[in-house]
Amino acid sequence: MKLKPICFLLVAIISSGALHASDVLKVNLRQADSLFQANNYNLLASSMNIEAQKAMVIQAKLFQNPVLTTSLHLYDSDTKKYFQIGPDGEKTFQLDQLFRLGGKRKSEIEIAKTDVQLAELAFQQLVRQLKFQLHSDLFALGQQKFLIETYNKQLVLLDTILGTYQIQTDKGNIPLKDLVRLKGAYLKLNNDRSELLHQYAETLANVQTVLQVTSPVEFQFSESEISSYIKVKTVDELMQEALTNRPELLIVQQEKLLMEQNLRYQKKLAIPDLGLFTSYDQHGGFFNHQYNVGFNMALPFFNRNQGNIKANEFNLKESDYRLKAMNMEITTSLQNYYSFYNQTVLEYKKATKLYNQDFETTIKGMTDNFQKRNVSIIEFVDFFEAYNDALSELSKVKTQLVLSGEQLNMLVGKDLY
Repeated sequence: MKLKPICFLLVAIISSGALHASDVLKVNLRQADSLFQANNYNLLASSMNIEAQKAMVIQAKLFQNPVLTTSLHLYDSDTKKYFQIGPDGEKTFQLDQLFRLGGKRKSEIEIAKTDVQLAELAFQQLVRQLKFQLHSDLFALGQQKFLIETYNKQLVLLDTILGTYQIQTDKGNIPLKDLVRLKGAYLKLNNDRSELLHQYAETLANVQTVLQVTSPVEFQFSESEISSYIKVKTVDELMQEALTNRPELLIVQQEKLLMEQNLRYQKKLAIPDLGLFTSYDQHGGFFNHQYNVGFNMALPFFNRNQGNIKANEFNLKESDYRLKAMNMEITTSLQNYYSFYNQTVLEYKKATKLYNQDFETTIKGMTDNFQKRNVSIIEFVDFFEAYNDALSELSKVKTQLVLSGEQLNMLVGKDLY
């Protein structure tokens, strides 16, 4: 697989330090959260939807406008005059006002307010999803950077040893097979670093996308921030938090409420509205200067909105089933991820207990003794590869702990870890 162009840039950045330090965006977890909430275009777009729904509440509160109708005398065949609208002419005016009965306006306001709550919950859901992605990628980025820097140091060391071994091999002091074995270790480590650089490039691109920045991001964190994801929580506690805070569940609950409101609204639409009017007729009525008042109302003989009422009854039943399905999904997903989380905690504790300063002391001792010819090439390469495998596995365990904790945060809908 070919590396993306950004990957080659990262090789230069990490290997040679070509990028000036001021061009790198250094952030901790809190700063990254603030940055993405302020800059992320998806969040900004979602916040605009909230404002739009609030504007619809204003619209729902408005009353119907009165309607003014005017009729002017265009042509008088007796006098052969146009627009005879003076004292001897003819003109009429009528003012109509519609009054919505049955609480329709109140129902429209309730529905608009529920739409605002749905937009706010959708925003919260998006925040949770992006936060999960950002935190997971940031810690992965930190672990990948640590491994890349370690591999770079080891490659420099191996390159120095290879230079010495090449000279000694050419002189016949060292068997060629030892040089080949050492070159194999170098190539394997270099390939591992290349693959890791590819992963680093993809992770960095994800972080930059969420933060909406173009500068390379350096994540600053401590080991205590990783271990802070270890907290004693029971599955029942998590379940209670999820039923209270999970945006997806709250959205389904609000959608059911919206269906209930819509059903009540459709029933109210079956109630006719009342139209009142007053009019003035200069000469065309039974009397000169005739003033009238009246009303109009649709008679609900045929259309009583039966179809829409029936459809909303089925929509309400559908939303009830969706709510039950969401509760079941939350229960099963939390139980499964809770077991997975506990397993990652055990693996992290075991791995961090096994990996200690003895590893660093031993690798330094092995390197020194190898250069002094006290350790064979086979022993050195075997330990060297085992050490790198241990580092890689430890980084995976740390990343997995963060990932599982963040997954529970997202499933619960609240930062518990």
